Amino acid sequence: MKSYLQKLGRALMLPVAVLPAAAILMGIGYWIDPAGWGAGSPAAAFLIKAGSSIIDNIPFLFAVGVALGLSKDKDGSAALSGLVAYLVVTTLLSTNSVAMLQGIDPKDVNIAFSKIGNAFIGMLSGIVASIMYNRFSKVQLPAALAFFSGKRLVPIMSAVSMLIISVVLLFAWPVIFSGLVNFGEAISKLGAIGAGIYGFFNRMLLPIGLHHALNAVFWFNIAGINDIGNFWGNTGTKGVTGMYQAGFFPVMMFGLPAGALAMYHTAKTKRKKQVASLMLAAGFAAFLTGVTEPLEFAFMFAAPMLYLVHAVLTGLSLIVAAAFHWTAGFGFSAGLIDFVLSSRHPLANKPYMLIVQGLVFAVIYYTLFRFLITKFNLNTPGREVEVEGEEAVLAAASSEAAVSVENKFSAMASEIYAGLGGDANVTSVDNCVTRLRIEVKNMDVVNQNKIKATGVPGINVVGPKSIQVIVGTHVQFVADEIDKIRNAG
Repeated sequence: MKSYLQKLGRALMLPVAVLPAAAILMGIGYWIDPAGWGAGSPAAAFLIKAGSSIIDNIPFLFAVGVALGLSKDKDGSAALSGLVAYLVVTTLLSTNSVAMLQGIDPKDVNIAFSKIGNAFIGMLSGIVASIMYNRFSKVQLPAALAFFSGKRLVPIMSAVSMLIISVVLLFAWPVIFSGLVNFGEAISKLGAIGAGIYGFFNRMLLPIGLHHALNAVFWFNIAGINDIGNFWGNTGTKGVTGMYQAGFFPVMMFGLPAGALAMYHTAKTKRKKQVASLMLAAGFAAFLTGVTEPLEFAFMFAAPMLYLVHAVLTGLSLIVAAAFHWTAGFGFSAGLIDFVLSSRHPLANKPYMLIVQGLVFAVIYYTLFRFLITKFNLNTPGREVEVEGEEAVLAAASSEAAVSVENKFSAMASEIYAGLGGDANVTSVDNCVTRLRIEVKNMDVVNQNKIKATGVPGINVVGPKSIQVIVGTHVQFVADEIDKIRNAG
């Protein structure tokens, strides 16, 4: 179950990665016309509407993206089937359709059905479509029906499946919707404390990839909170909308990079150069884009105490920002790019105070991280117990990777794949935004030292046959090179 949820989290990253485009368009639009929200400038209105075309259709993106991401060979027919599944269920369970089915006036239909077109239903449609693709994409029908065999059968089976699921949801959706709303309301009624609880669990669920499910409740329109949609759609309350986003900016732009500096300063002298390159790249990525996984995975398993402190500080940051009503928003993550774009948004409230808060949190992060690392001799990057022969492997890998810029990713991919056991041991390779996700036959065959010697931030063994290699934001290029190696074999 956990493995499947991790795959779902990975699949969600494809549609989520589209959101920065909306943030850029709408951010520039609001920057041009922060008071009129586009009414005072045709150019601003054009950009805002272009961005809202993405934000307003997140359920469609989830239906297509999840179906594609969970299908066994990432085929376009799976994506089409996700769209078909979503259209079937949202049409059958629309307010007017339910009124007809139940023989009542549309105004008497449960309000839950007016919210059937949401991110949750989008995800469910994508999941169903992926299951249908994995099961029926190779099925051969009798000669008379041969035209509908294989991949053409998948949309049909997805539609049939959603007919059945729609009947179930006709009774279950009001209950599910009420539960989600009650959960969201319970947290939202806690105000700033609720935002802090959310921030804490957001980080604690990151290692197993389940934070996306939690994010969906607060960021999208599943439980009526829709913090991202309301912020960029300018349909919320100034100083309140954005409270589940704003507190991440001080952490991702300032806190974590300061923690990276502490880890560099506490590294062993002879490994400082290696740690410096890792921490500089990871810290800069966190500051500029809000992509923190390369940095967090560098210490979350090596020093879990430190990661727990990081999660607590994240929750504290959200509490502070929410308590003082300092708000800003993001389309992808809480980095400088999103901060600049959202700072002139009509619902952004005293966003400059998030920078002040970030500077304070930078001092807290650096002080706490440095104290804990030295006090408890934590095994952060550059402080690991040296393994015999590791330096030689590192030197060889570095030499190979330095042959030319063109061969950098090829060399890294070759070393990582060899460390995983090659064709004889690797059964599947996939990737998300920053991680390679690999399934192997025998974990004992994996040479973690060989993989680490390529300079990757970390390795995460998530199951007896599942391992993740944290590469960074350039993971796609490494994954492509590994695919070339596998196909050549």
